[in-house]
Amino acid sequence: MSDFVKSLIKDIIGAAILTAVVISFVRPTIVKQTSMQDTLNPNDYIIMYRRAYSGDKEPKRGDIVIFKSELQDENGKNKLLIKRVIGLPGDKITINDGKVYINDKEYDESYLKDGYTTGSVNNFKVPKGEYFVMGDNRVVSIDSRYSEVGCIKKDAIKGRAVLRLFPFTKIKKL
Repeated sequence: MSDFVKSLIKDIIGAAILTAVVISFVRPTIVKQTSMQDTLNPNDYIIMYRRAYSGDKEPKRGDIVIFKSELQDENGKNKLLIKRVIGLPGDKITINDGKVYINDKEYDESYLKDGYTTGSVNNFKVPKGEYFVMGDNRVVSIDSRYSEVGCIKKDAIKGRAVLRLFPFTKIKKL
């Protein structure tokens, strides 16, 4: 076997190992829905950190998470959704007059597309081990306010959105 072929095989094996390591930690993802506008728009290319909540690491309020929902796509597969964590286990959530209250205190959400939250929730207690999530575009977002999604369990979370890579003019840490 020639030195060129040996070198080529080494490079291919090295690239495969590096790819496997990177893929186990991060995953590129394309945003498909409008529920996170204007923070994330359809066709934005983001990086999801897959190990963000491994072990005893818990989601924090404000984290943007990708999770497997019970909603199904046109092929009958459970949809992956992207939403922002609003309520943590044990929190009391109230939505009234377009505002969100967490544990009886108004929650400041400067990132909202329209500046208000639709719907009504009255003193809902987030179950232990679950998270209340909502999209930033509350007018169109199907999220924890609705029974189709409800609160999500930690094991349904596939990762945390950490970086928007595309469009290039909007690269930023999330």
